[in-house]
Amino acid sequence: MGKTIAEKILSIHAGRDLKAGDLAICKIDFVFAQDGTSSIVIDRIKELKVRQLKAKFCMVLDHSAPSPSEGVSRVHKKMRSFAKDFNTLLYDVGCGVCHQIIPEEGHILPQALVLGADSHTCTYGALGAFATGVGSTDLAIALATGKNWFKVPETIKIIVTGRAPLGVFAKDIILYIIKEIKADGATYKAIEFSGPAIDRMDMDGRFTVCNMAVEMGAKAAFMPFDKKTSDWLKSKASINGKNYKFFKPDKDAKYEAILEVDISKLPPQIACPHAVDNVVSIDKLKKIKIDEAFLGTCTNGRLNDLKVAASILGPRKIALGIKFIIAPASRAIFLDALKLGLIDIFVKAGAVIVAPGCGPCVGTHNGIPADEEIVISSANRNFKGRMGNPQAFIYLASPATVTASAIKGYITDSREFF
Repeated sequence: MGKTIAEKILSIHAGRDLKAGDLAICKIDFVFAQDGTSSIVIDRIKELKVRQLKAKFCMVLDHSAPSPSEGVSRVHKKMRSFAKDFNTLLYDVGCGVCHQIIPEEGHILPQALVLGADSHTCTYGALGAFATGVGSTDLAIALATGKNWFKVPETIKIIVTGRAPLGVFAKDIILYIIKEIKADGATYKAIEFSGPAIDRMDMDGRFTVCNMAVEMGAKAAFMPFDKKTSDWLKSKASINGKNYKFFKPDKDAKYEAILEVDISKLPPQIACPHAVDNVVSIDKLKKIKIDEAFLGTCTNGRLNDLKVAASILGPRKIALGIKFIIAPASRAIFLDALKLGLIDIFVKAGAVIVAPGCGPCVGTHNGIPADEEIVISSANRNFKGRMGNPQAFIYLASPATVTASAIKGYITDSREFF
């Protein structure tokens, strides 16, 4: 019987043949944590009396950066001290969101087995890695031993066909898929995305889709490895020249399910409060006034997302009374946006540019909504309290829809701007 990508990657890291349902101890290639999870990792490492880390490790200050409070500042100091003591890598304030900066800096290769103390670690499946989020204690065990245990997941294959209509983006596609599968429909499964629509999708879009696989419960997600993937890897100086291999699923691989999704007539999608799978087509929504629009996050803070937003804004202004907050996903993206004149467009339109990071998305700072306020966001979650106030209402959409809504002052179909 042939193997899925997940079965192949876990097999080589276990050093033995594995199939779905098997349990195995696997060697870990790369491990990371962020400022919301690193403190517990550090405490566990000290409790275990670990003197040397057994896996490549980095920490990222992104969830509350720059620090908004004394308590967070203490955590940041603790992380800096640990990085110095263990001579490990630390991406400090302003570097960017972990799920952008880590692949951007060349830490993720195809076939790698990656653990992150953050639930959206599955983002790296866009590069052909088995990447999954774990708790801080599990992460500490991986650092102490260089290994961890896994149950090999069953795999769902999703074939995306058709050509995306004008004004429809990767975010709309994954929101629609989550609507169909539901928030728990792929719990502890691996997802293999394929099909002509995926083949046409750029790397920014592929990262977006893999990022949100966890919103339907998935353990990991994978994109096909092709010239776009190879070119992206070659563009990273720290990766270019490295030898790496990639896996494709076998033709006779066994899947738990195979789903086909035709996007040729898909309208823009909106996830309504307070669940990511509470998704409707934008033409089904009545006019909903917003108070805040947020563009950024590990889902949609990449350069192409900012380009789309700037192309819609042009010389336009955001609606009176609307807070439009924009957070580039990394310093490199921020610099590229500056060079291209995108930041100039945003500022002149009335938007607020904040440091690369996660603050508005996770509700730690830089845009916490007031009671009863309505936010349209390019983020990946809209649970009660996600942005820092359980009395607010969060709608999720593509960067295009977020920007169009900021211009009009209510949730708007971006297709009228194309």
